[in-house]
Parts: sequence; C-alpha cells; structure tokens
Amino acid sequence: MAECGYTLPVWVAAAAVAAVRELLGQTFEAQVPLLLETVAGRQSTAIPVQAAARLSPERALATSCCDPGEVLDLTRGLQVWVEASWNAAGTDGDWLQLLPGEGVGVHAASGEACLSAYARQLLEVNLRPLLPDGRSLRLTITLPEGRQRAERTSNAAFGVVEGLALIGTQALVQRSAAPDQLAQARQELERRSQEPLWRGDLVLVLGENGLDLAPQQGLPPALLLKAGNWIGPLLVAAAELGVRRLLLFGYQGKLIKLAGGIFHTHHHLADGRLEILAAQAVQHGCSLNQIRLLLQAASVDQAIADLAEGDAGLAAGLQQRLAAVIEQRARSYLAKHHDADLQLGAVLFDRSRTLCARGPIGAELLECFQA
Repeated sequence: MAECGYTLPVWVAAAAVAAVRELLGQTFEAQVPLLLETVAGRQSTAIPVQAAARLSPERALATSCCDPGEVLDLTRGLQVWVEASWNAAGTDGDWLQLLPGEGVGVHAASGEACLSAYARQLLEVNLRPLLPDGRSLRLTITLPEGRQRAERTSNAAFGVVEGLALIGTQALVQRSAAPDQLAQARQELERRSQEPLWRGDLVLVLGENGLDLAPQQGLPPALLLKAGNWIGPLLVAAAELGVRRLLLFGYQGKLIKLAGGIFHTHHHLADGRLEILAAQAVQHGCSLNQIRLLLQAASVDQAIADLAEGDAGLAAGLQQRLAAVIEQRARSYLAKHHDADLQLGAVLFDRSRTLCARGPIGAELLECFQA
C-alpha cells in the first residue's frame, strides 16, 4: 500500500474510464491511465480497477476499490461501481450526465449528487477524449457501503444525506492531523510568497466542505489554502512568510475551538466546543436556562438552533460574538509567537453551508477578496 494514496474522486474516475472503454469494446486492462490534474499537458498515472463488463450494447459496468494509502480514512476498501450508458445526442455543454446511485451523498435540498468541482472536472478531462463525435454519456455512481460509512461523518450536518460526498479537491489524500500535512502547507505558502504577483493575501480554509464552499462564495481559488488541524502553526508560518491579510474560513463547529484558545483542532486532542459556546453565551447575556439548553445540545449547530427557537436575534448575536472572539484570540495567539503587522479576520458557515457570522475584520476581508 502506498504511503500516500488517492482520494475518492480518483477511484470514481478510474472506474468510469474502465466502464466507457468496455462500452466502446476495448480490451479490459487492470490499470487505466488517468490524468489526475485537470489542466492540459500533464502526464497520466496508472490507477488500478477491479473489473469491467458490458451489460448490454448500451450499458457497461466497472468497479474499483478505494485505497487512501496509510492515512486513516473511512474510504479504505470502499467499493466503487460506475455504470456507463449512452445518452441522447448532446452538445458540448451537456454531454455528461451524472446520477447518484446507492451510497452517494446528495444535497438534501435538491437531491443532486454532492461532488466537488475537482471531482467533475476529473471525470470530464478523462472521459471527453474517449467519446465518439455526437455521443453523450450517462454515469451512475454507486458506493455499496457509502450510506453506512456516511454515518461516521458530519455530512448530515452540512445538508448531505444518503451517503458519502465526492468532495475531494485534489488527487492525493491529505493527512490533516499529521505533521507532514503542516509541512506541505508551509511549503505551499513558501512557494506562493516567491511568486512575482504575491500580494500577501491568504484564506486559510478548514476542511473539504470549506474548500468546496469558498469559491462558491466568490473567494478566489488562488488565495485558498487548506489548513487541516494545524491552525496555530500555520498562522505563525503565514506571518513569517509575509502574509498581510489573512481570512479564516470554516465551519462554526470547528472554528469555535479557537475562541477557547485551542489552536490544534483535531478532536483527539481537544474538544470543549459546547463549553466554549456556553462561556460566550454568559458574556453575551444569555439566561441560566438558555445556557443549560446550549450545554444539553448534541452539537454547536443544534445548540444555536435551539436558542434561535426562543430568540432568533439573541442566537444570531451570539454567532457574531463568536466570530469576533475567534479573531481576537487568533490575533493574541499570533502576537505571542510573532511580531507581525497582519490583518486577521474570520468568517463562519453553518451546517446548511450558509455564511452565518463574520468578525469585524472578517467582513472587511471577505468583501475585499470577493471583489
């Protein structure tokens, strides 16, 4: 097993390529060449698939098995099935239709498959050259164990139901809790700081959901850097490398740890989220009964939702307070480790993937970066 394996979108793309090759009558190969980057001119990589079979003249099925490498990842050994079939003739704009099968996460509001831009682009760049002129393709993706494994994730908290989301944003698995992930992030910062057009702007994003959501909110992809759990050391590294404007962008149930002075956010090391929320609620003027309500909740989102049922304005104000305190504590942390003239702001989103709070500086930076 490789030390660093591939994300789920890669295994989906590999099975898709194998299915289309079978549909075209090509000889089955246990290794399919896959372009792992979504830009032209890159070299292909051989990715293993398990099997492929034609089900009818118009349909073929292929399977792969997810291998994330040595990283502890719930996709290890996950079976991936992709059925390919011909669609009615389409144009360049609609030649690929993706359908979520069993075990694939969908957005609760729309029923559409939850997949990142990278996941779709990976399919497009590898499948388009295979299609004969005038052909349009339909893919049905199935993860037989996806629904069961999704119960171990926070997908439902982000409005994704029925299975695993295909939200990987790159080919290689990132080790968010391991020291080498911190080293990789720092190396990427160093690379950016040496670019001729470097302006010292950075958006530190927590988690894959944040990395997927940020561009949808108008934040330039070139500014985004996934922070993993190493928030504190990355703040210091950013200051050392000349960052002048830094926006923390993340799920409120994760970033809230910074309001309690916790700057390595992996849950194995520290939690205390509801306790931090309760402490801020005291400062915000919540009653004893309201604080008890918060502490009895199953999550930060649920706690705020319960509070909002009785007083929506109070709950919204508490969220704004959290964003402001996160900014304050982050600046205090940075001041202890580096003497930097750095604008540092925070923007929070909730389980519905809606921006729910902006710190004073976060609101300013969000507007600047969007522009």
